[in-house]
Amino acid sequence: MNIALWLQRTAQQYPDRPAIALGREVLWNYRGFAESAARFATWMRAQGLAPGDRVALFMYNTPDYLPLMWGAWWAGVAVVPINAKLHAKEAAFICSHSGSKIVFCGAEARDELEAVLRDGGNAVPVLSSFAFLRDASIAPSAIEPRGDTDPVWLFYTSGTTGRPKGVNLSLRQLRWTCMGYLSSVQALAPGDVALHPAPMSHGGGLFHLPYVMQAGINVVPESGGFDAQECFDLAAHWTEASFFAAPTMVRRLIDVVKKTGQRPTGLATICYGGGPMYLADLEEALELIGPHFAQIYGQGECPMMITVMPRALINDPTQPRYRERLASVGFAQSMVEVAVVDAQGKDVPTGETGEIRVRGEAVMNGYWDNPEATAASIVDGWLYTGDVGRLDEDGFLTLLDRSKDLIISGGSNIYPREVEEALLTHESVAEVAVIGRPDPEWGEVVIAFVVTRQPMTAAELDAHCLTEIARFKRPKHYRFVDELPKNNYGKVLKTALREMDAKS
Repeated sequence: MNIALWLQRTAQQYPDRPAIALGREVLWNYRGFAESAARFATWMRAQGLAPGDRVALFMYNTPDYLPLMWGAWWAGVAVVPINAKLHAKEAAFICSHSGSKIVFCGAEARDELEAVLRDGGNAVPVLSSFAFLRDASIAPSAIEPRGDTDPVWLFYTSGTTGRPKGVNLSLRQLRWTCMGYLSSVQALAPGDVALHPAPMSHGGGLFHLPYVMQAGINVVPESGGFDAQECFDLAAHWTEASFFAAPTMVRRLIDVVKKTGQRPTGLATICYGGGPMYLADLEEALELIGPHFAQIYGQGECPMMITVMPRALINDPTQPRYRERLASVGFAQSMVEVAVVDAQGKDVPTGETGEIRVRGEAVMNGYWDNPEATAASIVDGWLYTGDVGRLDEDGFLTLLDRSKDLIISGGSNIYPREVEEALLTHESVAEVAVIGRPDPEWGEVVIAFVVTRQPMTAAELDAHCLTEIARFKRPKHYRFVDELPKNNYGKVLKTALREMDAKS
């Protein structure tokens, strides 16, 4: 079936319910949303696009993002979402590699992207005006029949280990992602609100799917991105509002509450993921913001669908080993299997570390036009995540680090997250990121990049570390910085930190 049937059915059942809003203003109800998508599908067919073709979206969050996406699906066309903060050359590579026939682009990036594509011999049209979405003279078209495994969403990875790879997701993966969310994270009702402060070009772009299925309201902040106070203001206005937040975003939410002294209202669920949530931050968030947090752990290759820590458990301090569980990423979601294995792919004993792998219907079809990378990542149906973790006897998974971030110093394994957790317990430390630096004697030594709330010394941090972790794990060097480099999703870029360290 075509995923656009979800929108069509919701429009039939709830035509007058608000569907898309900008800030506090409703722009489309579900009837108008579906009609815009259907007109866009007609427009695309007139441009010569056929089922199975691809179109790219290279733009910041905007209400138009959703009808563009659903209109492409209506026509049987796959969407290629591109991080709006990428350089035009990086975006051009994704456009070319995916074979996108049209690029829908923010006006601020259009000229540069057109020039780069033209210089590379790619004449694909780049459009930044979307009047066809509101052109009532265009006749809406019927939904194009599609199969369960036809591409729907080609998400390109960050490319930290080379050229980015296109994760090929079909209706099958998106359907199970929605089912997993509704069964494991939170149930939804018509009129529930999804705020979209996180980039729609990432996992946050899939967060809206269950809301369309359930006739929810998708609200794009007027800022087009994440502003903590704006999120609180919109939640108070709309009520029953939920949104996805990376851990760094949660930290900024905490800081706003501390600054204003006002406990937010109107919140349903803040679903965090996309990076490590430190225990100290989560405990402070629960105290200051309230019992609104749920956690998901996933990857582009298995979006939002590896493990879950639901609100009920996060808000139940009576459960066994409560703080230990808070520091975990929860347990396997109902639609998948999760295992921790050694280098030979064999399960490790409970409590021991290894690579996390996942199997289930939500795992990607493979990487677009890259069979070698697919074969390396999916073995016997299992997706090897590249993440290191351990499972306890109750099935709770503690995520340690990416396997490539593991530091081996003097023959001992050191997981950066353990060191980061220890440093963050110091009241003067605002943010921290730990990497390994090549060393001729030790193999690697631990380097900590630290953002502080007030001036402090390396000696103070070293003394604090000795009260929290083993001596061999403490950083060899501390680098005090004003801020940590982050991607569009708020995730710390350790590749950039390694480059900074190598140049120092």
